[in-house]
Amino acid sequence: MKRLLSLIVALFSVFSVAAQQINTADLDRLLDSLTVHNQSMASVAMLHKGVKIYERAIGYAVIDSTQQVKATPATKYRIGSITKTFTATMIMQLVEEQKLTLDTRLDKYFPSIPEASQITIEMMLRHRSGIHNFTDDAAYWETMTQPKTRAQMLAAFEKSKSDFTPGTTAQYSNTGYVLLGYVIEDITQKSYEKNLQERILSPLGLKNTRFGGKIDPAAGDAHSYTFSKQWDKREETSLTQPLAAGAIVSTAADVATFYEGLFSGKLVSKESLTKMTTLTDMQGLGLARTPFYQRMGYGHSGGLDGFHSVAAYYPADSLSAVVLSNGVDYGSNDILIATLSTFYKAPVTIPDFRAMDLKPEELDAYVGEYASQQIPQKVTISRENRRLFMHVAGQPALRLTPVKKDVFKFDSAALTIEFRSKDGEFTLTQGGAVYVFKK
Repeated sequence: MKRLLSLIVALFSVFSVAAQQINTADLDRLLDSLTVHNQSMASVAMLHKGVKIYERAIGYAVIDSTQQVKATPATKYRIGSITKTFTATMIMQLVEEQKLTLDTRLDKYFPSIPEASQITIEMMLRHRSGIHNFTDDAAYWETMTQPKTRAQMLAAFEKSKSDFTPGTTAQYSNTGYVLLGYVIEDITQKSYEKNLQERILSPLGLKNTRFGGKIDPAAGDAHSYTFSKQWDKREETSLTQPLAAGAIVSTAADVATFYEGLFSGKLVSKESLTKMTTLTDMQGLGLARTPFYQRMGYGHSGGLDGFHSVAAYYPADSLSAVVLSNGVDYGSNDILIATLSTFYKAPVTIPDFRAMDLKPEELDAYVGEYASQQIPQKVTISRENRRLFMHVAGQPALRLTPVKKDVFKFDSAALTIEFRSKDGEFTLTQGGAVYVFKK
């Protein structure tokens, strides 16, 4: 069932890419609606051939008892795991400088890490190292707001056993990227922060990007929030922990400029970029697939506290699009889809947020893993707060919009799901085809 596996890939065969004539009215209407209904606080930027063609921020950078500071395109957000693309870029620069290779073993730098002699730099970049992901542990969530030294981080990493034999499969590891940051520092004898400045920020003229530090509203930083009856401020992770895996702070425009610079040859060679975009188990080197219908793109997403981010670049059209959020109910990926739809002249969906406001216990009846005898792939239905999501392996999670009792839609893919909870099944309808899935 190609359509289900390529929900964001294969519904339209031809798009116009005359960016100079894009109509942003529907995208603006969506962002207006998200603001009115407290669905998102975010910043959006889109560049075509290095030229900014759309930029807008909604919501607030700071909300507290003494002030409310509206977000602007200059507001800075913690971008989380998008940092990994920056880290991978600097690793490839060091490879080009012949200061290490993708086959270099981790034990050259950190022999006390379990299985270090079997782990290569490339495995770490592709999340195939087996190095245990420290953010999966309860200890991380209990101490994430506390500053940690390099020695403390390494001591914890050395105690964790490998999750699998290096190179045999893929499993996301923030630990691997923290270690890659340490490798960069050890090779260059400079801090990650200074490497970032010299190798990426200065060459691209990115003046609104930095590495690490506490949130500083006076410097234009946003706090992050979760919406209940109001926007409630989230905890602040100490960036001494995510480091090279997730500690960069930036604006949407700066991140979009970074991806444009990476793909236009300003940071690494064509050969290095080819290696970065070569996928194994859906993972490149610091990059992942970000398909939009038949257009192939590459990018990354991120999440830290209440911050959510997603960035994508489409080489065939020299297009970069970025969404950085500090308050999320309506998913950042959905905003990205709307942003790309504006460029490619596809329909922009504006949900009716008044349609239904379901309680978490009502949504729980739909949650589970489903399979169909008609196709081999499984579908997972999950809940986050009062929102329902559908996930197919290899594709981003899709937020389902309720339209009536037991019926949900994902309009961008013309997809409708009708649940029959008592029977433990749902019917998926798309493009005139009907598929039955059972738990």
